Amino acid sequence: MADTKREIERKYESDESGLPDLTGVAGVETVIDKGVVNLDAVYYDTADERLARASMTLRRRTGGSDAGWHLKLPVEPGVRDEIHEPLSDTVPRTLAGLVRSRVREAELLPVVRLRSDRDVRHLVDADGALLAEVSVDAVHAERLTDGGATAQWTEIEVELADDGDPVFLDKVEKRLRKAGVRPSSSVSKLARALSETAPKKQKKRKVPVSPPPEPETAGDHVLAYVRAQRDAILELDPAVRQDAYDSVHRMRVATRRLRSAFRSYGKVLDRTVTDPVGEELKWLAGELGVDRDREVMTERLTTVLAELPRTLVSGPIRTRMRTWANARRGGSRRRLTGVLDSKRYLALLDTLDALVAEPPLLPDAAGTPEKVIGKAVRKDFGKVSALVEEAMEAPPGADRDLALHEARKKAKRTRYAAEAASPALGAPARGLAKSMKSLTSLLGEHQDSVMVRETLRELSAVAHAAGESSFTYGVLYGREEQRAAAVEAALPGMWEEIGAGVPG
Repeated sequence: MADTKREIERKYESDESGLPDLTGVAGVETVIDKGVVNLDAVYYDTADERLARASMTLRRRTGGSDAGWHLKLPVEPGVRDEIHEPLSDTVPRTLAGLVRSRVREAELLPVVRLRSDRDVRHLVDADGALLAEVSVDAVHAERLTDGGATAQWTEIEVELADDGDPVFLDKVEKRLRKAGVRPSSSVSKLARALSETAPKKQKKRKVPVSPPPEPETAGDHVLAYVRAQRDAILELDPAVRQDAYDSVHRMRVATRRLRSAFRSYGKVLDRTVTDPVGEELKWLAGELGVDRDREVMTERLTTVLAELPRTLVSGPIRTRMRTWANARRGGSRRRLTGVLDSKRYLALLDTLDALVAEPPLLPDAAGTPEKVIGKAVRKDFGKVSALVEEAMEAPPGADRDLALHEARKKAKRTRYAAEAASPALGAPARGLAKSMKSLTSLLGEHQDSVMVRETLRELSAVAHAAGESSFTYGVLYGREEQRAAAVEAALPGMWEEIGAGVPG
């Protein structure tokens, strides 16, 4: 089982060698010399450095207290999650899986070797607790491809202790700056090594990275939204594989946002190209939904059962629910991992990359956002309006349940279209997105009730066949009916309020 650690650190460089005196840093009682450690790390990447472009590092390191394989995933500037596996001759399967959405079918190769003489200091407080580890690293970098160029430098690294307060790093930095030390221009040793050992021709081609231009046309805005959702899928892939909290839901939302953008903005992006992509996104969302639906149902069933007085709980219902949840969890998790390793999923990622690189723009893409995007959002809202009215007029029961579910799906699409439009249209689009979020939340409560009742019927039948009491299942079923009825009663008032706030 891989170990994961949140790493919060800052890197510095100085024209002077050595480490300034840090005993004056607020909170530091003692600076303890821990000696010099010799580290030897080989970094792996694809031939075209896909991991480096994604700010991910994969290395095999010997020396020090944490020898082994390390995969570092970016969280935010200066913060990374480091996943550790024991030493082996080849890349561990777990780590290879976590980078598969970036690597895909390409081979992982050794690209850089870094040998560092690390002079370590521990900053501790009055109680002897570690506040941070500070090291002076004398680094020798050797490129293992493209001619084997080398580079050398010295840097200072300050890593916050586990569960430490990041504010402490500000105090250390203040002291370092006073001593003439400045933040490093490279985000990592690997980034600096790749830059300084790049072939000369490659170095000449390098140009300063400039921010992307501000969106101007309707196509610019739609593509910015599409690109953001593609990026979200890639960034969430490792989290989903690790079963991180809410990661499945967030990836599913990204797939839905993408698909909704293709459908809502069919006058901007050619649907003969995007519709097949949308079908693949629908497939992925469905596979993600197996796990997400299990999460929702488990949480809901646990909550409603906890709300019941003990006098209304009979039979081993808690055990029955726990068995049901665990069985579904194991099966859905295994299936989802298989989906993310499948050729179909990796082909979808390739397709999205190609679509972003060469978008199938239609003539309206060159139009003004106010005209093209605004029209698309208004069209989506009109469809929501018709479906909500239809649902409220439908008789209670299965027909109304289905109509409300369809209205919820269309409201989600309208919400996502309004989100994409917000940078261009401003407050009106943000207001509509907020209204659609409220509507989908209300209708989502209703749909959850429908799904919980279906699950309760299933569990009740199993319990009855096993000779157990089904009384409590019936009580819970009745309460879910009441929840659904409350949503249906609240809908007309909410819809009237939404209608009054939407511009004509």
